[in-house]
Amino acid sequence: MLVDANATSAAATNSIHASRQLTYAQNSRQSSSPHHHARTAAAMARSAPISSAVTISDPNNPNKVFHRMGNSNNANNNGSNTTTNNDSGKQQLTWTTLDIGGMGLKQVSSALFSYTFLTVLYLNHNNLTYLTRDIAKLSNLKILDCSGNRLTTLPPELGMLINLRDLLLFDNNITTLPPEMGTLFQLEMLGLEGNPILPDIKNILMKEGTHALIMSLRENAPVGMPPPQREWITIEADTSEDDNGKAFYKFTVLCYNILCQKYATVQAYGYTPSWALNWDYRKELIVSEVLGYDADIVCLQEVAVKHYDGEIGDIFKERGDYDGVFFPKSRIKFATAEEEKREVDGCAVFYKASKYNLIEHHLLEYSQKALQRNDFKHSEAIYNRVMTRDNIAVMVVLENKVTLNRVLVVNSHIFWDPAYADVKLVQVGMMMEGIEAFASKHLSPPASSPNGLKYSSPAALPTVICGDFNSVPQSGVYEFLSRSSLPPNHREFGQHAYGAYTSEGMTHNMSLKSCYSHIGELDITNYTPGYKGTLDYIWYTSNTLDVISLLGGISQDYLDKVVGFPNAHFPSE
Repeated sequence: MLVDANATSAAATNSIHASRQLTYAQNSRQSSSPHHHARTAAAMARSAPISSAVTISDPNNPNKVFHRMGNSNNANNNGSNTTTNNDSGKQQLTWTTLDIGGMGLKQVSSALFSYTFLTVLYLNHNNLTYLTRDIAKLSNLKILDCSGNRLTTLPPELGMLINLRDLLLFDNNITTLPPEMGTLFQLEMLGLEGNPILPDIKNILMKEGTHALIMSLRENAPVGMPPPQREWITIEADTSEDDNGKAFYKFTVLCYNILCQKYATVQAYGYTPSWALNWDYRKELIVSEVLGYDADIVCLQEVAVKHYDGEIGDIFKERGDYDGVFFPKSRIKFATAEEEKREVDGCAVFYKASKYNLIEHHLLEYSQKALQRNDFKHSEAIYNRVMTRDNIAVMVVLENKVTLNRVLVVNSHIFWDPAYADVKLVQVGMMMEGIEAFASKHLSPPASSPNGLKYSSPAALPTVICGDFNSVPQSGVYEFLSRSSLPPNHREFGQHAYGAYTSEGMTHNMSLKSCYSHIGELDITNYTPGYKGTLDYIWYTSNTLDVISLLGGISQDYLDKVVGFPNAHFPSE
């Protein structure tokens, strides 16, 4: 007898997914009594022989700590849900699971959705006919059970619950699923048995399982309406003339980490359709956005060698009148294969060729610069923490073809890991030293324009510093750049020794100011499920330059509807 091994394997796989549905559904149907899960958990806790304690924190409130305890031998433990204070005065909450199943409820109180600390919510076996969109507020949910209700549709906002592992919807009247649920990339079990679900959805779920169905929803989701255009914000500044009676000239600067393609993977951004992560798709969005702003100077981070050469560099030249300077990160020196070298990313500075002459460019490699400092040579942290990071800064001096004003433009990408705050400080300290040294070479007019301006000191040369600093506004990096100094015992140095930096402190001589400090830093320059905040900045010398307008942020209404970037509208995170 001949047996088709592939067919047997496929049948076994199919039965696994179908069996899981049936098993979960059967268990659900046996939990229809009021507070079934809570009573079961209480019975198990009473029989537990060993005390246990679990402490978790509310991500929405770092000062709040939820402390769950179980001790069958503790006479004072009556099983009630209470809020107490610990020794440090922080609130303690004894529960993160809520069971209001089997109560015959037709609707739930809006107060429920203020319990953002919940990780498990049982709404099963009630008489609910709909789920409110406020369900999206319970962003920490890992298990949501709405089985045995009268639901006919699901709100698109379910797709915002990206931490969900189990979404149980057995025995309702659901026929289809909103495509927004495709963002539930961590979902392990979607329970739909007992619903009049459409055949195409049911077939995928039964034959290929939850992950395949979620992927299908994600890949086939409509692009949707793009967000409103970002608005320009005007800042009051004196732009009449300088002390010599010469009219000021204006220029615009754009800073953008475009997300290197080798990092734009389905594994890293599981909530994003694969087609939206494709380089050709992302490239068109990047090019359209950059050229749409028509900035005089553009600083990009995470540009791959292969995407600068023959692609972005050429496109910007042909369609935007840009010349550019590009350097890859230091790791390119250790790459052996040609394709490996082409994958290395780096920093690019573009400038309008019709407006500026390039006077000189300079590459600062932080790992190499650290080796050149005598006070660093006896530091173990330099070799173990700084030398192993291949971050760089690219510097260019540009001269305006009409006014002969020069501007020093710096573009850098600082190391990312929050556990290496000391490395970020060291890199930015070396960047500022490098800027001042490079600026000192360009105080007098270049030979190509003998009638150009002369500057009294490096601090007098107009300077713009762009970059992904991977540092929040409360960081030591921000403090150092904005205040011009940092004490040697700053907490972010930790116990590491970095020569004069940790014995005397860090200083620089430039009057730097963050462009957005006029209105408060942007709420986000990075938007992913794991982190939403500000990491990127444009700094300028406030004694030589004034900010007159800023590009506003992305509308909150749009952000409230997406779990993170990149997506179909934004090509980078």
